[in-house]
Amino acid sequence: MMMKSVMKGKPLWLTGISYSLLLLQSCMLAFAILDPVDFLALQSIRKSLDDMPGSNYFASWDFTSDPCNFAGVYCDGDKVLALNLGDPRAGSPGLTGRLDPAVGKLSALAEFTVVPGRIIGALPQTLSQCKNLHFLALSRNFISGEIPATLGQLRGLQTLDLSYNQLTGSIPWPVGALPALSNVILGHNRLSGSVPPFVSQTLTRLDLKHNDLSGSLSPTSFPPSIQYLSLSWNRLSGPVDRLLTGLNRLNYLDLSLNQFTGSIPGNLFSFPITNLQLQRNLFSGPVQPVDQVTISTVDMSFNRLSGQISPMLASVQNLYLNNNRFTGQVPGSFVDRLMDASIQTLYLQHNFLTGMEINPTAAIPLSSSLCLQYNCMVPPVQTPCPLKAGKQKTRPTTQCVEWKG
Repeated sequence: MMMKSVMKGKPLWLTGISYSLLLLQSCMLAFAILDPVDFLALQSIRKSLDDMPGSNYFASWDFTSDPCNFAGVYCDGDKVLALNLGDPRAGSPGLTGRLDPAVGKLSALAEFTVVPGRIIGALPQTLSQCKNLHFLALSRNFISGEIPATLGQLRGLQTLDLSYNQLTGSIPWPVGALPALSNVILGHNRLSGSVPPFVSQTLTRLDLKHNDLSGSLSPTSFPPSIQYLSLSWNRLSGPVDRLLTGLNRLNYLDLSLNQFTGSIPGNLFSFPITNLQLQRNLFSGPVQPVDQVTISTVDMSFNRLSGQISPMLASVQNLYLNNNRFTGQVPGSFVDRLMDASIQTLYLQHNFLTGMEINPTAAIPLSSSLCLQYNCMVPPVQTPCPLKAGKQKTRPTTQCVEWKG
């Protein structure tokens, strides 16, 4: 006669096989009745990660208790709704290990974040199975490999932050085609290739700085809803005048350290921008704002801009026009604004300027910085310049004669 188990009169061999399942079910009944698939997914995620020294984030992850009470786990009914891995306090040590593909089993997951740490390896392709995901932020780790094109299946994704990692390859075009994006932050990676068109009419922030992106941008690359655009430290090229003309909601623009060419549209200076960074490109031609510029900081240094300096720029608090090809006299309005300390920084060095009507005995306010050296004039006032401006006060006469502006 076969020996029976004490529990439910079942054979011992059957009890042995189903022991893990019975334990899992008893845990579910004793606490919040978490979906068994989500329970097992959390176990796999935990096994692939560890606390860095000084972190005790996983101290509460005791699988004999209710997983919905774990740190960073938020449930709705029997499903995991949000997973915030790591201690979110600023400066807290993060996690180490890899992201387990089991995260894709959390079918109701709407938010997935990881605090800065030392997580390595690739992004799980299975993230595309989290169809409800609208917030994905895994910045400041050591995640490598390519951005999965399958993220383009997350039609409700609103925020994508993969910045400060080691991602390579191109930005998948299906990601750019996501219709609900509002924030895309992919800066400080090793991404290459062209910038795909971003079609979401709710996209307000796009940060792709410090990558190796190349190619040109079209007038339809970004929607008019963009308010923050940073493309600095890439190898992007071509004109941007038609693109920028349509982005009239911008309040921050950084195109610095690229290879953009062509003119800077005059109406750009009328946008509600607080910081305009266009330095170290190949922009050329005159700069002609259509009205008095109210942007506090404008940097157009190290380009190929030419013509006379527009008096409309005299209202800028910090203006960097150095290392260009500007000619003629510095408008008198700059002198007035400089002397009443409205201008804090005015860098005009390394151009072909011929004069500035300022009293040689004038005392520049201590709160203001003026640099005029290496132009086609003897600087009328002696002011300290940055060391990188060099020691030569005046441009050689031969260059001034040859340069026609």
